[in-house]
Amino acid sequence: MNPNSPAILLLALAVAVLLAFAAAAVSFALARWDGATVPAALSRSGIAFAAALTLCLAVLTAVSR
Repeated sequence: MNPNSPAILLLALAVAVLLAFAAAAVSFALARWDGATVPAALSRSGIAFAAALTLCLAVLTAVSR
C-alpha cells in the first residue's frame, strides 16, 4: 500500500489527534492535582493539545515527503 494513500494519511491523522488528546488529558489531570482551578486546568490542557498536535503534524509532514 502506498504510504501517501488517503487511508494511511487519515489513519495517521487520527493517531495524532488521539495522542494529542492523551497529552491534554494528562496535562489537565496534573494541573488539577497541582491545585489549579478548572478553567486554568482547561487552559493548560488546551495548550498541551495544540502543542502535541502541532508536533505530530510536523513529524507526519516530514515523514510523508
